[in-house]
Order: sequence, then structure tokens, then C-alpha cells
Amino acid sequence: MTDANNNPGFLKRVWRTLRRPTLKYSLLTLLVAGFAGGILFWGAFNTAMEATNTMSFCTSCHEMRDNVYAEYKTTIHAGNRTGVQATCSDCHVPKDWTHKIIRKVQASNELLHKALGSIDTKEKFDAKRLTLARHEWDRMKANDSAECRNCHGFEAMNPEYQRPRARKQHLAAMEAGNTCIDCHKGIAHKNVRNKLDDATLEQLEKPLAQYIREIPQTYRDGLARAEARETETEKKKQAELNSAVEGAVAAALAQAQAKAKVADAASAAKAPAAGATASPGAAAAASGKVDWSATPAKTLGFFFPGQTSFEWVQNGKDHGGARAFLRSGDRCTSCHDKEVRDMGAKMVSGQKAEEAPIPGKRGHVDVKVQTAHDGERIYFRFQFPQAPHTPVPFVEGGKMDRENEVKMSIMFSGAKVERADLAGCWVTCHHDARNMPDAPKPEALAAFPQKDVIDLANGVTKYLAESRTAIEIKESPRGGWDKLKSKDELAALPAAGSAMELMRYRSNGAPEHGLVTAERKMSGLSPIEATGGLEGGVYTVVMSRPMKASAPGETNFEPGKSYIVSFALHEDFTASRFHHVSLAYQLTLDGEGEIVAKKQ
Repeated sequence: MTDANNNPGFLKRVWRTLRRPTLKYSLLTLLVAGFAGGILFWGAFNTAMEATNTMSFCTSCHEMRDNVYAEYKTTIHAGNRTGVQATCSDCHVPKDWTHKIIRKVQASNELLHKALGSIDTKEKFDAKRLTLARHEWDRMKANDSAECRNCHGFEAMNPEYQRPRARKQHLAAMEAGNTCIDCHKGIAHKNVRNKLDDATLEQLEKPLAQYIREIPQTYRDGLARAEARETETEKKKQAELNSAVEGAVAAALAQAQAKAKVADAASAAKAPAAGATASPGAAAAASGKVDWSATPAKTLGFFFPGQTSFEWVQNGKDHGGARAFLRSGDRCTSCHDKEVRDMGAKMVSGQKAEEAPIPGKRGHVDVKVQTAHDGERIYFRFQFPQAPHTPVPFVEGGKMDRENEVKMSIMFSGAKVERADLAGCWVTCHHDARNMPDAPKPEALAAFPQKDVIDLANGVTKYLAESRTAIEIKESPRGGWDKLKSKDELAALPAAGSAMELMRYRSNGAPEHGLVTAERKMSGLSPIEATGGLEGGVYTVVMSRPMKASAPGETNFEPGKSYIVSFALHEDFTASRFHHVSLAYQLTLDGEGEIVAKKQ
């Protein structure tokens, strides 16, 4: 054999090399073959692994398809306005290669349980659901909810488009060191969080120092813009609400004047509007020196609270804001001031925290509130539309308080009542009060040994935790009605500031003025003035009392100081907890505050 230059040894040498390669050429061949084989292997391996990340693969077994996938399809992760869908692997498989492989190796355990039939029926699946969920919660807690943050980075959040409650809780989470899974369990599947005992839940959701984040300036800027926008919106809304009430009042007065021209004054006095004992004119007469036309007004949404007791507020299983309330000292108004009307609608319909809804009852009432003082007395004026009658189905005749169509209450928080500055009148409402879920049975009330200390003839009324030796927050029965302190300890509460002052107007009865300590007592304090009436479908109520306190437990009002005040309205002949309430607001005399009483 010869080459192109007639070299007979060239082809022989090539042939010998191919038949018996040298070490150098052998290694080269192996490297080339190994490289090519590696590419083929990696491509096949990666393709197979990614195939196991698809939705079709994850839902190919009936265990997943008939349980968690069926639940997922109804959530925002499956369908939303933007069309961005999170698949199974987005939430349950890490993105980085190392942890992805570890997760896949761990998942091989599922093949064993598939063969064993561990969860091959819905009953078996539900029996193990909490265990399965715990595995994921623990994993996501350990990695700072990495899969959540692949899409939902704290740093990328724009609080301008979040509800006030959401943006406040996200801010608190960044500052405290909480992670996504602490609050968002059950976001795509049935929530079994409530099956955990409180100690385990507390441990699982506690903040971690390593997860504390510096608040991005973009987030702070967004907060400022959101708050500025909402302040302006609130001003416009207040003007509209006040105008609506004023228009109704003006129409009522015009109607009254027209009637006065054709009716004898004596006849008019003998035939007041149904359910009222006085007219708005009488309410105006009780206003003393106050010119209400020159007094600023704030229209508040009084909402139906359902069975949201003070224990409910503090229990994270019931109330998502419990952590912020207990740990951060957030006031109820901080999260809920702008959503009370929505909350009332949910509870009055029985969608949330209400076991005995009244069909047709309205979820909220817009009440125009004005306050003023003349240096000697402090005045409160309320105007609100009359409710259409909605009979109470579980009361004979449909009226719980047949004597009074309307009762309006004001409660001032004692300085030493724990968390009253945050929650106001909610500190007096407990899960074991009458008409509440854990109200004691009649036989338990009859057997109570301290009936000479509190009156239980009509069940358990409002009381303060300071009057009990213990209050059960989480385990049923909740509350502490039967854990009463001694007579001497209870007697000392008002003077110590551990009392809530209560003023109440009744449409067909004398006004009441009392305290809440071990129970609600609607008498015992100095007389107050409270008058009101109904004209043209609008109620006007005015209450006043001396600014100077005359007994322990009464609030001593001083110009320049602030107080916590809450309001409640029983309308349409209701009683007990079936009222509408406000959140707790800061009342300031001659200063700046949420509600301001200026001197006239």
C-alpha cells in the first residue's frame, strides 16, 4: 500500500494503529466516546427527570388526581386573571439541581407506598393528610419557603395593590423573621392546619432570626403612596356618607314641618313615630350649647360581629391577625378599619363566625358620629337610617327586645384593662357569654357557688379577664365565667382602672350608666342624659355626661388628652350579641385624633 507520494509504509502504519491503538489514541477515543455518551445520558436523564415534573405525570395516579389535584383546580394557583399558573413542581420541587435531585431521591419512597396502597382510598388519604402536609410544611420552613419565593419575592411586592391587612402583615413578617408558609398553609389544598395542637403550631410558625429581611425602599415608598391614596379616598367617602345622612335628615325635617302645618301640635305629641319616644327636636334640646351644624362628623361602619369573641380574636386558628395583635400590638383598626362592611356581610350571612344567622339582617349600618364638649359636659350625637324589620327566627314573635326598637351604647376603655387600647369593647365579649358557642348550660349556672357575687339570672353577660383567675383562649370551653376572683379583688378593680364605662340610650326606657368588671351592670354611676327619635326613616340620638368623673371606674375627660371609645347599636328590637358594633377608636379632646371632641 502506498500514499499519494507513493509511500508504501503509510497505509500500513495507519492500519496497524487502528488494529492496535497506542495508549495516547486509546485515551482520546475513550474521552470522545465518554463525552458523547455523557451528553446522551444527561439528555436522557434530564428529559426523564423533567417529565416527572409535569402536571400530567403528577396527576397520573388517582391518589393525587382525585384528592389534592381536585382541590388545587379551584384555587388561584390554578386559574386567575393573569393566566399565570403554578404547577405541582413549582411548589413541591426545588429549582436548583442539587436539592432537586435530593427531592427526587426522597420521592422514591412514594413508589413504595404506591405499591403498598397506603393512600389508595380517599379515607386512607385523609387519615394521613396531616402527616403528608407536615412533611411539606417542615421542608418549606427549613428552606425559607424557597419555592414560594421563586414567584413571590418580598422584595418585589408592591403594597399599593395589597389590602391594608395584607401589607401590614407582610411588613411584620419581614421585620420579625417569618416566612411564607407560616401564614399560607392550605393555600392550594384543603387546610388541615387546625388539626395541629397549639404547642406544635407555635413552634412551627415562630419567627427565625436568619429570615429577618431589610425592608426594601421600594416597599416603604409603596406603603407611603398607598396610605396617601387611601387617606384621600377616605376623605371623599366620609364626605359622601355624611352628605347622604344629612340629606336624609333634611328630608325628615322638611316632612315634619309639612305635617306641622296640617296637624294639631297636641295630636302630633300624642302620636310619635313608631318605636320612638322622642323626636330629633328633643335630641337637639339635649345637646346643650352644642351647634351640631358646626361640629365635624365622621361616618363609621358599624358591622355585625357574629361570634367573634375576645378569645376568638386571640386564637390564630380562628383569626389570621392574632399574631400581629398579640405580638406586635396591632390595633384592630390597623387591619380592619377599611373592610368592616365586607366583614359584616360575611358574618351576618353565616359564612364566617356565626351559627345562628338572621335572614335579611343587614351586615352593617353607616352611622354619622359627632362629638363635642362645652367645658362641663361631653356630648355624642348619632344619626343612622332605620332598619327594615327582619324577624328573628329563633325568638317567638321575632323581636328579642319588644320594648326597645333601638339601643345605642358607648363604651370607654379603662386605662388598666389589658389590650383595651387595641380592641376596645371586644375585651368584654367572651366565648362563654349567653348566645355564644360555649355558653354554660342552665344547670351549670344554677350550681355556681358565687351567685351572690354576680347575677346569672339571664346568663353570662360581658366581663373582663381581670375579674377572673384564668381565661381559656384556645380549648373548648373557652372563656372563664366560673373562675371568679374574690369579692375584695373585684371591688378594687374600678379604682385601679380595670373597668369599662358603659352609657346606653334606649328608645323606650330611661338611659343607663354603669360599668363592666366581673359582669355588666347598667346602673350605679351618675345619671346621664340620653334622648333620641325617629323622623323620616332616620334616627337621631344624643347622649351626654359630665366631663368630670364622679365615681371609680368613670372616665375623667380632660382637654388635650385621648381615650379609647367603642360604639354599639341594637336595632330592630334585637338584644344580646345580635347588634352592630364599631371598632375601637381614639377619642381626643381639643387635639388631633380619629374622633375629635372640640370645645364649643
